[in-house]
Amino acid sequence: MDSPVTVVLDPTDESRPAARTVGPRPDDLAGRTVGLLDIAKPRGDVFLDRLADLLTERGATVRRYAKPTFTKPMPTDLRAEITAECDVVIEALAD
Repeated sequence: MDSPVTVVLDPTDESRPAARTVGPRPDDLAGRTVGLLDIAKPRGDVFLDRLADLLTERGATVRRYAKPTFTKPMPTDLRAEITAECDVVIEALAD
């Protein structure tokens, strides 16, 4: 039997998708700073609130960020701020 094929779709508005690779992931989040990015979709904050509690219990420092709207790309200054302050970022998408 053939194994299933996984197809990953890039929802960005690029005429030619950029080549992307997955960055290295830490073995443990304890002692790391985790950025939680709310993209301004309804109830994303509810998910991130719970996730923040769980990460804090496991020894991570949590920083919260929010995009002004989910309809546009993240502002460059917000991207720079997150990059400078965080080891790992989790983005919430919920409705």
